[in-house]
Amino acid sequence: MKLLFLHGGSVIDGSGAPARRADVLVGDGVVRAIGDRAGVDLGSASAERRDVTGAVVCPGFVDIHTHSDLTLLANPTAPSKVRQGVTTEVVGNCGLGVAPLPDGADHVAIRAAVSYLDLDPAVAWTWRDLPGYLAALEAARPSVNVASLVAHLVLRGGVVGFDDRPATGAEIDTMCALLDDALDAGAIGLSTGLVYAPLTFSRDEELLALARTVARHGKVFTWHVRNYDDDLIPSVQQALDVARRTGCRTQISHLAVVGRRNWGAVSAALDLVDGARAAGLSVGVDIYPYLHGNAPLAQLLPAWVQEGGLDARREQLQHAAVRTAIRSEWVDRAVPWSEITISWVADPDRSGVLGRSVADLAVEQGVDGDDVVLDLLAGLGTGVMMVAGGRSEGDLRTVLAHPATVVASDGLSLDPDGVTGAGVPHPRSYGCFPRYLSRYAATDPAGFAEAVARCTSRPAQLAGLADRGWLRVGAPADLVVFRPGRLTDRATFTDPQQFAAGIDLVVVNGDIVVDGERHTGQRPGQVLRT
Repeated sequence: MKLLFLHGGSVIDGSGAPARRADVLVGDGVVRAIGDRAGVDLGSASAERRDVTGAVVCPGFVDIHTHSDLTLLANPTAPSKVRQGVTTEVVGNCGLGVAPLPDGADHVAIRAAVSYLDLDPAVAWTWRDLPGYLAALEAARPSVNVASLVAHLVLRGGVVGFDDRPATGAEIDTMCALLDDALDAGAIGLSTGLVYAPLTFSRDEELLALARTVARHGKVFTWHVRNYDDDLIPSVQQALDVARRTGCRTQISHLAVVGRRNWGAVSAALDLVDGARAAGLSVGVDIYPYLHGNAPLAQLLPAWVQEGGLDARREQLQHAAVRTAIRSEWVDRAVPWSEITISWVADPDRSGVLGRSVADLAVEQGVDGDDVVLDLLAGLGTGVMMVAGGRSEGDLRTVLAHPATVVASDGLSLDPDGVTGAGVPHPRSYGCFPRYLSRYAATDPAGFAEAVARCTSRPAQLAGLADRGWLRVGAPADLVVFRPGRLTDRATFTDPQQFAAGIDLVVVNGDIVVDGERHTGQRPGQVLRT
């Protein structure tokens, strides 16, 4: 039996219980024993022994909101995630995903619509259904465990297309049947993203039918709600109304509000969440500890421009009348162009815009910011990403302190030395969990152990991953060993591709994947099905 003995550490088991001095023995991929100083030495002559005195030993971080669907196939060693202590990722979030692809679907249009995930054009989509995608992940042998949601965009785009119209009854039935099959195949739930075309055109009848299907399976429905600025409250209310009418377990993704005029609205949104929870509904919230978000630049376009798919949108953006109409809607934008930076472009010849704010590019080009953005979208379509600010530190701390909140990166598994490391990505992909634990956890009213639980067992429970996120005997040995005084994120918005500091070990299913500053090359991750 392959044994690993961690001696002298401070164990935080993920339950929210306080830290205690204990030794941990790992063998055959599971936690074999946990004992305190007065107990029997759990080690043996054959064990690899590590003195972790002064360090915290806790479960590996469970990142339930990620977009690593394709980057894990581009580089399965998952460097930006494991180097920050993540041992499990949930993909398929925000309605963006890669399966199932129904017969007759416009696969090219769907791949373009989820370009946010698609950083490596060499990754071939060889699957058509969720079992095929999960098999591709298993064949890749990632360094992290992976679970998948079903992405609403693939369902609607494949069945209904990209037009602004209600789904017919037959189309809703087809989407529900595809969802049923994927949930039976082990998907942990469904995600939607009502800001992304064609999901912008989804009506309540469609959302309710899909939610009832998820509820029947006892799984989770995660929501990138329709609006995070002026209409945050009605957008959250829509998700909660669907939860009330269907009984579906619900997760509000990256709860934040943008635009100075909207600061404080998260408190009202959390009041709605509290009301739903008090009524007996299972409702959770996730957030990352940053004041900037990251999204396709096309997210800024009005919904009516996005009808018909990528080609139709790019053709529309050539017309002066369409541009004038868009500009009129942008007059009262919640976030100014000075707070929106270009972070990634699909065309290397346009790399000069990377890391530059729209306002700075406008000055350089002698135009206004509207024209900069419209020209980029006309030329690159969905192949351009942004980092956008406009958030409040007070709002962030309010959400982080709420009992329904868990921490999740909303990032991707990236390789700084490979194709997925191109551009100036959001630093959350490299430093989310160390940043939270080093900068925010000390002020968590529930204490540091509960802050660890927000990164481990709490998200695992929300995702229905019952055996992950806990450090207990018999559980899979997904562990992180870190030095609290040294733990920090080093990734910044100007220099994001830097790994976190203060992590001694990351163990996935009993194998050491990160040893100090070194990725060991081990790829023991499993595809998790529920």
